[in-house]
Amino acid sequence: MNFSRRDFLASTAAVAGASMLPFAPARAATAKYIRYSATSDEGKAMLRSYATAVQRMVNLPPDHPHNWFRNAFVHFMDCPHGNWWFYVWHRGYLGYFEETVRKYSDNPNFAFPYWDWTVLPQIPNEMFDGALTPVGEAFQPYTKDLKTFTAYIKPAMKKYWDTLNAAQRKQLDIRGYSSFDKLWDDVTGCSHGKCDRGNEAFAATDRARYLSRENPKLDDKTAKACSPQTVLTGLLPVDYYNADVTRSFTSSKTASHNVMPGGNTQFSVLEGQPHNLVHNCIGGVGPWDPGPYGNMTNFLSPVDPVFFLHHANMNRLWDVWTRKQQRLSLPILPTDKEELSQLSREPFLFFVRADGSYVLDGRAGDYLSTERFQYEYRHGFGDTESAQVAAANPSAQVKAPVKGTVAKGVGSVQLSAAPSSPVVMAVKVSRPAGTGASRNFDLLINAPAGVTKVAADSPYYGGTIGFFGPAMHGMADDATFTLPLPQAAHTAALAQSPTANAAAPAASATLEVRLVPTNGSPTTTAAVKAVSLQAL
Repeated sequence: MNFSRRDFLASTAAVAGASMLPFAPARAATAKYIRYSATSDEGKAMLRSYATAVQRMVNLPPDHPHNWFRNAFVHFMDCPHGNWWFYVWHRGYLGYFEETVRKYSDNPNFAFPYWDWTVLPQIPNEMFDGALTPVGEAFQPYTKDLKTFTAYIKPAMKKYWDTLNAAQRKQLDIRGYSSFDKLWDDVTGCSHGKCDRGNEAFAATDRARYLSRENPKLDDKTAKACSPQTVLTGLLPVDYYNADVTRSFTSSKTASHNVMPGGNTQFSVLEGQPHNLVHNCIGGVGPWDPGPYGNMTNFLSPVDPVFFLHHANMNRLWDVWTRKQQRLSLPILPTDKEELSQLSREPFLFFVRADGSYVLDGRAGDYLSTERFQYEYRHGFGDTESAQVAAANPSAQVKAPVKGTVAKGVGSVQLSAAPSSPVVMAVKVSRPAGTGASRNFDLLINAPAGVTKVAADSPYYGGTIGFFGPAMHGMADDATFTLPLPQAAHTAALAQSPTANAAAPAASATLEVRLVPTNGSPTTTAAVKAVSLQAL
């Protein structure tokens, strides 16, 4: 489908008229601020400014709207995951916080550096210095243990809670926080007299980050989730939203950005793979099972300063996708007027401005463009590669997905011989419940029954599914994840097919897929509830 600039302007103008929202181009016409790679000289200079601001904000009084931990609670109380507001909400969150950091850094040109984990699959070395690490001395007076943190921040947060207006309370009700006590339950991991250390949103200083200067690298499976193959596959969809998640740039369409991931949640490639798994790896999911984990595994993840570099890169990839779409004369937003209106009207009511005032009238439509915050990115992975891959895989060639069958938690789906384009697998998973339940599960493809653990280079390894955050109030157990099918997995499957021989490859192969805990624990299992394949 071709969607011209005239069509785009006409549809956005119609929605703007209906919703009274201002619409701007997808990118700032003249950027005032530049977001550099964290590994560049300019990016390293920004990190020094960032460290100055973090130190000052950590030491602000707990009732100050710019207090470092208060800012993390904005994410805790309002962040969307597993839905189509994921990108636009985090753009607003980063944008306002960037303005605040600019104020406290004494650098009038400050802009968040981005961590391009496709190029550098390890935390930048500077993020282990001073106030840029949550295990450092800057955090110790406030986060040495839960008792200290509670005494420090809980009274101020309760005072803030009591000032919330009816619209804010309504959104928190949707999220499952009908009272302050329920919100605090998720900070402590305790409710109804039962505690699960793995579900604590709080992380003590000494456990605030798993990766360290001595061990800075993403594990091999997380690095695969950040690899060129995965990222470029995630940039391939031509629809901002599509009900078929394998063809959607964003995740599920929901009634509210505060609807928690549930039985109909579908994670698009980039959110479900690099986003979720980088969070989990930094926070110690796997080596620290069953918890407590570090900051990055939970909804207080912005306590770790690396959060903003991670999300600056996620936001950059949205910008890369947008520019890819524009180069190919494809839409950058939903083309259906009702969908565009629904997306744009959604209220975002918890952001904080650099002057300390609260954004009580924000809408998603305010942040669909970078214009609001006047920034642009310097070159990173995907800028040129995404358009090249998209041009080689035109949307006209997309066929209907191949649906598989499921029996006793194991899925089976048919793969055609030697796919000529990227293939993605959509797997619906039943998330285990209970104390100490795993969050990361490896997808095994045609693995012998006795195999319960594989390395990232195994021909049986199909990828890793990672749940970000604990099972919060109102969160159901099922979710669908979209994973690019590794070349090694489908090559091995075709070679092992009964119809294969030395002279000719197999015409097709059956892929049997099952899930095992990434950490190899036999006490936790996750069942496959549905599986399908889609060639892009």
